[in-house]
Amino acid sequence: MPSEVTPAPRYTVPGLAVQDAGSLIEVLQQRLHALNDLHLTLKHVHWNVVGPHFIAVHEMLDPQVDRVRAMADDVAERLAALGGIAHGTPGVLVEERTWKDYSVGRADAIAHLGALDLVYTGLIEDLRAAVKTVGEIDPVTEDLLIEQLRDLEQFQWFVRAHLETAGGTLTTADATTETEAAQQAMEQ
Repeated sequence: MPSEVTPAPRYTVPGLAVQDAGSLIEVLQQRLHALNDLHLTLKHVHWNVVGPHFIAVHEMLDPQVDRVRAMADDVAERLAALGGIAHGTPGVLVEERTWKDYSVGRADAIAHLGALDLVYTGLIEDLRAAVKTVGEIDPVTEDLLIEQLRDLEQFQWFVRAHLETAGGTLTTADATTETEAAQQAMEQ
């Protein structure tokens, strides 16, 4: 955990206790890891997507990549403003993340979208929990995360639009792994 690697902040923003800032820093560090990982995952999909929907997915991901990078920067800067150290190196990300690496390589666009839907679900669920945690401590950090939640939910909607049937169900609704989701998406 970052709190083991990083000492507690010696100062923070006015009106916030140093101990509370330390709690926020821990939450924000995990958000930074999640966003850095998402950025790399989106680029991986962007580079490895094939099939008839290639160009649509390839081009849909570029704005998502750009926004996710901006989100990571916002989180890192908030973390620093609170008196923390933003750990953004690949080694720390891999060591501290609580999820497995993206599991789909070169694949059809729909397969990747099925897997990405699960990636977004996990990310959004974790972010909602973070919003609840920080909301009890700091409305500024809460506001930052809510803004990001809104954008990530919209990105998932873009992904899900490719996976939804005319009847309104997701083709990947029963999937529990990225590989299962990719397979179910291809069976539609």
